[in-house]
Amino acid sequence: MLNMDFTQPIVIETVNIPWINSPADGVGRKPLERENPESGHTTSIVRFAAGSHFPRHEHPLGEEILVLDGVFSDENGDYGKGAYLRNPPRSAHSPFSKTGCTLLVKLEQFDPRDQQSVRIDTAQTPWQPGIGGLQVMSLHQFEHEHVALVRWPAGERFQPHRHFGGEEIFVLSGTFKDEHGSYPPGTWLRSPHLSSHYPYVDEETIIWVKTGHLPVTT
Repeated sequence: MLNMDFTQPIVIETVNIPWINSPADGVGRKPLERENPESGHTTSIVRFAAGSHFPRHEHPLGEEILVLDGVFSDENGDYGKGAYLRNPPRSAHSPFSKTGCTLLVKLEQFDPRDQQSVRIDTAQTPWQPGIGGLQVMSLHQFEHEHVALVRWPAGERFQPHRHFGGEEIFVLSGTFKDEHGSYPPGTWLRSPHLSSHYPYVDEETIIWVKTGHLPVTT
């Protein structure tokens, strides 16, 4: 197991960790959290070389993908940089990339009742006003779980707050900051239930953020 203690905060600058070969030629991975080597709860950065593919497989508890660069494809379509995908529990596909791509991938983490298939091109989706100067692009919500992109204008500070059900962040651009540290692009953060922080930025910054999905512990 890797980083499966959800009571502990995790910060990983993914650009600084090595690629690991997957069972498929041309597909590499940087595991961030992993229950088992090839099954169970997993979060990874995944890279498809041009022309590579992964065999058809099923997702017993779903798959969530954010395309970080390039074009990701399967039998259902082609998805460019910024595409957000959710493949529900018990779905299956045969992914590939003609030109190469890099993805943030989360496996086997859905509520079994969450059966919505999601395909969002965030490059073509309008931002909505959030708190203060923030702009928000909601991507998915199921009961307590919420997923969004958040754009922070330069100099923005958010009020100190706690995360009921935890928070997970991937920094897409700029530098995200709080009283605990400074997080450049490619940083993955996981903060446990009832953790707190006082986030801010000095430059315009965009993050992918998920809240309310981690175990609620006492």
